[in-house]
Amino acid sequence: MTAGAEVLVGLVVLIGLIGIVVPVLPGVVLIFAAIGVWAFVVGTASAWTVFGIATALLVASGVVKYLWPGRRLKSAGVPTRSIVAGGVVGIIGFFVVPVVGLFLGFPLGVYAAELPRARTSGSAWQSTVHATKAVGLSILVELFGALMAAGVWLGAVILLQ
Repeated sequence: MTAGAEVLVGLVVLIGLIGIVVPVLPGVVLIFAAIGVWAFVVGTASAWTVFGIATALLVASGVVKYLWPGRRLKSAGVPTRSIVAGGVVGIIGFFVVPVVGLFLGFPLGVYAAELPRARTSGSAWQSTVHATKAVGLSILVELFGALMAAGVWLGAVILLQ
């Protein structure tokens, strides 16, 4: 593979990493696809091994991303409908106030969903804090797995030259 093509794959991986932090782009899909195309073009056993390791890291982080924060939310007593409400308001907020609206809308949506269920505004706020921490944790877990996959790919690119 030419150096220019490898730079292009690296740029797609970088865009994927940004897409994980700012969930507008399908970050994990972009990283998976970019490393897959690289492995296909290179075509060696080493390249396919790197692709397999990267895939395993992305899948593992995807599973942990849903299980770990979900348990924390369950133990805090935050229902799924509050998370869904936060997500919907966050998406609407993204279009009303680009990029920042997502981060403003999610907590507002969770708080609005929790307020009728909670006895006080303080307990609704506590649920909102738990939900925000859980979503932040899931983003960090996904980012960690994606960074590991990107690191495996980058290491292979450097070693295979």
